[in-house]
Amino acid sequence: MNSETKAHFEARARIMKAMAHPSRLFIIEELSRGERCVCELTEMIGADVSTVSKHLAVLKNAGIIEADKRGTQVYYHLLTPCVLNFFGCVETVLRSNVESGLRMLA
Repeated sequence: MNSETKAHFEARARIMKAMAHPSRLFIIEELSRGERCVCELTEMIGADVSTVSKHLAVLKNAGIIEADKRGTQVYYHLLTPCVLNFFGCVETVLRSNVESGLRMLA
Protein backbone atom coordinates (compact mmCIF):
# COMPACT_ATOMS: atom_id res chain seq x y z
CA MET A 1 0.00 0.00 0.00
CA ASN A 2 1.49 3.34 -0.97
CA SER A 3 1.41 6.41 1.29
CA GLU A 4 -1.44 8.09 -0.61
CA THR A 5 -3.64 5.00 -0.36
CA LYS A 6 -2.77 4.61 3.31
CA ALA A 7 -3.65 8.26 4.00
CA HIS A 8 -6.99 7.82 2.26
CA PHE A 9 -7.87 4.76 4.37
CA GLU A 10 -6.77 6.58 7.52
CA ALA A 11 -9.10 9.46 6.61
CA ARG A 12 -11.95 6.97 6.17
CA ALA A 13 -11.15 5.42 9.54
CA ARG A 14 -11.26 8.85 11.26
CA ILE A 15 -14.77 9.45 9.93
CA MET A 16 -15.93 5.99 11.00
CA LYS A 17 -14.37 6.50 14.45
CA ALA A 18 -16.27 9.77 14.78
CA MET A 19 -19.52 7.85 14.33
CA ALA A 20 -18.46 4.92 16.53
CA HIS A 21 -20.43 5.80 19.64
CA PRO A 22 -24.12 5.10 20.37
CA SER A 23 -24.84 8.72 21.32
CA ARG A 24 -23.23 10.04 18.15
CA LEU A 25 -25.18 7.55 16.03
CA PHE A 26 -28.34 8.76 17.79
CA ILE A 27 -27.42 12.39 17.09
CA ILE A 28 -26.88 11.68 13.40
CA GLU A 29 -30.21 9.90 13.15
CA GLU A 30 -32.01 12.72 14.98
CA LEU A 31 -30.42 15.34 12.73
CA SER A 32 -31.61 13.37 9.70
CA ARG A 33 -35.12 14.44 10.79
CA GLY A 34 -34.14 18.11 10.99
CA GLU A 35 -31.95 20.51 12.86
CA ARG A 36 -31.78 20.39 16.65
CA CYS A 37 -30.36 22.65 19.30
CA VAL A 38 -27.96 21.39 21.93
CA CYS A 39 -30.67 21.67 24.59
CA GLU A 40 -32.98 19.33 22.64
CA LEU A 41 -30.25 16.76 22.05
CA THR A 42 -29.17 16.92 25.69
CA GLU A 43 -32.70 16.11 26.81
CA MET A 44 -33.13 13.34 24.24
CA ILE A 45 -29.83 11.65 25.10
CA GLY A 46 -30.16 12.12 28.84
CA ALA A 47 -26.62 13.38 29.31
CA ASP A 48 -25.22 16.69 30.50
CA VAL A 49 -24.57 19.56 28.11
CA SER A 50 -20.78 19.19 28.21
CA THR A 51 -20.95 15.51 27.21
CA VAL A 52 -23.35 16.19 24.34
CA SER A 53 -21.23 19.15 23.24
CA LYS A 54 -18.16 16.91 23.08
CA HIS A 55 -20.06 14.40 20.91
CA LEU A 56 -21.20 17.23 18.65
CA ALA A 57 -17.63 18.53 18.37
CA VAL A 58 -16.37 15.10 17.27
CA LEU A 59 -19.05 14.92 14.56
CA LYS A 60 -18.41 18.50 13.48
CA ASN A 61 -14.64 17.98 13.26
CA ALA A 62 -15.25 14.93 11.07
CA GLY A 63 -17.32 17.04 8.66
CA ILE A 64 -20.56 15.17 9.35
CA ILE A 65 -22.54 17.99 10.97
CA GLU A 66 -22.51 21.77 10.98
CA ALA A 67 -23.40 24.34 13.64
CA ASP A 68 -25.48 27.49 13.26
CA LYS A 69 -25.45 29.91 16.19
CA ARG A 70 -28.67 31.90 16.65
CA GLY A 71 -28.62 34.19 19.61
CA THR A 72 -27.72 32.11 22.63
CA GLN A 73 -28.65 28.79 21.01
CA VAL A 74 -26.55 26.63 18.69
CA TYR A 75 -28.43 24.51 16.18
CA TYR A 76 -26.91 21.54 14.40
CA HIS A 77 -27.78 19.92 11.10
CA LEU A 78 -26.31 17.20 8.92
CA LEU A 79 -23.69 18.55 6.57
CA THR A 80 -23.33 15.25 4.76
CA PRO A 81 -26.63 13.34 4.84
CA CYS A 82 -25.05 10.59 2.74
CA VAL A 83 -23.82 9.04 6.03
CA LEU A 84 -27.36 7.72 6.32
CA ASN A 85 -26.55 5.39 3.41
CA PHE A 86 -23.97 3.80 5.69
CA PHE A 87 -26.69 3.27 8.31
CA GLY A 88 -28.76 1.40 5.74
CA CYS A 89 -25.82 -0.88 5.05
CA VAL A 90 -25.30 -1.51 8.77
CA GLU A 91 -28.98 -2.43 9.15
CA THR A 92 -28.63 -4.91 6.28
CA VAL A 93 -25.67 -6.55 8.03
CA LEU A 94 -27.65 -6.71 11.31
CA ARG A 95 -30.63 -8.37 9.57
CA SER A 96 -28.31 -10.81 7.84
CA ASN A 97 -26.68 -11.70 11.15
CA VAL A 98 -30.05 -12.35 12.76
CA GLU A 99 -31.16 -14.49 9.84
CA SER A 100 -27.99 -16.56 9.98
CA GLY A 101 -28.22 -16.90 13.77
CA LEU A 102 -25.12 -14.86 14.53
CA ARG A 103 -25.06 -12.77 17.66
CA MET A 104 -23.04 -9.59 18.00
CA LEU A 105 -20.89 -9.85 21.12
CA ALA A 106 -20.58 -6.77 23.29
